[in-house]
Amino acid sequence: MRNLTSVSLLAIVIAGCSPALAAAQAANQNATSADNAAPAKDDGGIAQIVVTAQKRAENIQNVPISITAFTSASLETKGVTDVTAIGNLAPNVTLDAGTPFSGSSAVLSAYIRGIGQNDFAFNLDPGVGVYLDGVYLARSVGANQDLLDIDRVEILKGPQGDLFGRNTIGGAISISTKKPAKVFGAKFEVTAGRYNRIDTKGVIDIPIADGLYSSFSFATKNNDGYQKQIAFPGFAAGVVGDKFPYFGIGHPTSFGGESQYAMRGKLLWEASPTVTVTLAGDYLHQNNNGVASSLLKTHTNPADPSNVFGPLYDGCIAGALPPFAIAGICNNILNGTSLGGLVATSPTLFYSDAFIAPSKDTSYATGNQFSRLRNYGGSLTIDWSLGDAALKSVTAYRKLSWQSAEDEDGSPLPILQTSFDENQHQFSEELQLAGKAMDRRLSYVLGLYYFNEGGNLHDLVTFPAGLLQIDGQNYLSTTNYAGYAHLNYKITDQFSITLGGRYTHENKTFIGLQSDPNGIFYKLNGYYAPNEASRTALCTTGAAPVSLQGIPGGLFCYPNPANIYQVYPVAPAGGFKQTFNNFSPKIGLEYQANRDLLAYASFSKGYKTGGWTTRLTTPQPAGTSAPTFGPEKATTYEAGLKSQFLDRKVVFNLAGFYTDYKGIQLNFQVGTSPTLQNAGNAHIYGFEAELQARPIPALTIGANIGYTHARYSSLSPFVTGVTLNSALPKTPEWKFTLSPEYTIDLGGHGSVLLSADYTHTSSLFNDTENTPLLKRPATDNLNAAITYRAPEAKWSLSVGGTNLTNDRYLTTGQNQVAGGETYGTYNRPVEWYATARVKF
Repeated sequence: MRNLTSVSLLAIVIAGCSPALAAAQAANQNATSADNAAPAKDDGGIAQIVVTAQKRAENIQNVPISITAFTSASLETKGVTDVTAIGNLAPNVTLDAGTPFSGSSAVLSAYIRGIGQNDFAFNLDPGVGVYLDGVYLARSVGANQDLLDIDRVEILKGPQGDLFGRNTIGGAISISTKKPAKVFGAKFEVTAGRYNRIDTKGVIDIPIADGLYSSFSFATKNNDGYQKQIAFPGFAAGVVGDKFPYFGIGHPTSFGGESQYAMRGKLLWEASPTVTVTLAGDYLHQNNNGVASSLLKTHTNPADPSNVFGPLYDGCIAGALPPFAIAGICNNILNGTSLGGLVATSPTLFYSDAFIAPSKDTSYATGNQFSRLRNYGGSLTIDWSLGDAALKSVTAYRKLSWQSAEDEDGSPLPILQTSFDENQHQFSEELQLAGKAMDRRLSYVLGLYYFNEGGNLHDLVTFPAGLLQIDGQNYLSTTNYAGYAHLNYKITDQFSITLGGRYTHENKTFIGLQSDPNGIFYKLNGYYAPNEASRTALCTTGAAPVSLQGIPGGLFCYPNPANIYQVYPVAPAGGFKQTFNNFSPKIGLEYQANRDLLAYASFSKGYKTGGWTTRLTTPQPAGTSAPTFGPEKATTYEAGLKSQFLDRKVVFNLAGFYTDYKGIQLNFQVGTSPTLQNAGNAHIYGFEAELQARPIPALTIGANIGYTHARYSSLSPFVTGVTLNSALPKTPEWKFTLSPEYTIDLGGHGSVLLSADYTHTSSLFNDTENTPLLKRPATDNLNAAITYRAPEAKWSLSVGGTNLTNDRYLTTGQNQVAGGETYGTYNRPVEWYATARVKF
């Protein structure tokens, strides 16, 4: 039915697209890009790529920044459809779909040169900024963008603090979409593949009047999951259920699938020879069946003090705990009444490694699994040419609503199940003045920026059978003001100097309401029917009785008399507040030896804002305020070479870097809580080399290699679980990619294109603590395709495969020892696809 719906939508859009529809669903466009230009005549060399990394249109070979850029044509050839798929093709870049316990492939975990963020919490900001037509996407949720009707993708490596601002400390990913064409045209495609994959995509350009143009594009994705649910031996699927709260219901029989549609539209008005106005909007709707989660190990050893809720659950089931504990703590598990715990079943199961599934692509999990996202936005861009200068205004509003659930315990028992509800809105305004002065020796970009964001993230987490339950509502708002300047002055025709900087002022407000509805820490201290008197006793030194854990009063304090189960400190009127100020400079020297050779060196700083740690599952000592973490900063020294030879038949770029990385924000597993802390400092150094060669017109060879050495130089005194020898997460030491393409000319009968991409990546760790079970070994990934193109490229047919080596590895995971399990998500297995395209 889903596949039939996709094909029906394609037919309806082809038949019924209209200017009104195109105007109603508009999408933003960088006015300085060179999209929709007529294809340049093929001179046998490497095609030039125009980028806007410095807020102005420039040949990538003239930009003194390490950039990996992809055109829409190259991504189409490679079968790339979302942001994470680009990660395999760029040196020193790791892009993964999903983060620990998010339950969603729409969440982007992005790292460049060892710096990034591997979490989705609202209180945490990304380390790699993602921009859609110049508009910053503030949340990692929804940042794994569908690449719909794009012109190009630019990956900028290293701090981009002067021009792009905060939270680009590792780099930036800039996605530019196409602007409406001035002539009518349309292009449609359908893809079929493994796991009942049916995708559709289309774009239509409709001129409305002289100087007024529109475009509308759409895409759908539908496929079954690659991990199948199987029944636990002797247990019928679904025989065990639970009544704990979730943000929705979804019980699929396979995991890792997709069901989504996206739309983008634009209206371009050339108001005068000097003024253009672009109205833009996009919409994404996902209703996916959750990520594929695999149980790797259970932690139920009562002799190990780090194993907390696993042995407690098994002890309750076995009746092996002291009588007062059975009566006061376990009874709700066994009768399934007060907590809405286990539905009455026979037999009642112990939790153990017996639930580890027989393969990566099977699971015994029967709990809630889904990811539902609505992500949309609109923008208004005004470009005004002033001769040697141009004034640009970008006004944008975006909103997302996301709900997810994940059964992480790999069993039919409610041992670890998470569910989240996030709602976010943002408004931004940017004014840019770019131009040339002083006999065109000075190029400048001046800007003012305003950003406001607000919303909430609500956590619902069930630990074994509800022994510990987390109900965590969090509210956060951010207001940001910035001014920046970027100047490049040609001292001579060959030597130039760059000076840039951005000053940022930021105000943040936070309210945390995290609570434990089961009041487990009351019960562990002998208070089996919590009330205000027991709350007061726990908060008073020496008042608590001798208990199961022997914890004296005052060490655990539920702080809110109005909600005796709240564990998070009570916020003052107006919420907790923090203010941050930062200046991020850039200094560069460039030497243009000739038109084919550029050498450069630069010094730059980047900044990621601080915030609050929100995931508290344990009541804090009496009088404790909300725990905070400080900003993260990076200072990078870079030297590079950009060159092209033999009439652009060979392009070779090289960049080396050294980064002093301070106040590193990392998640540490503290008991059951993933807790963000400033871990310490690190030194990171390495290089990227990228080669493109076209020795004969029919053959193009792309190759790149990246090396990153990332090690801690010092650690904060309270940090545990890592040493100076630990590796930074998501940071392989080596990465190598080889991408050949060969075209067979069939004369008047079209052509055949053979393409392949091979990537070798050395091992990395998916978590801060370098958990061996979550280590990703060295990987070898091969994708390949063969494409037939009809004369004049009116239609084409591609057949290809992804992960042809069937190399399987963990892309994310969590070592939740206190909660009872270690689990992770494996990448997709080998898949085939066939794509038919037609254009008018």
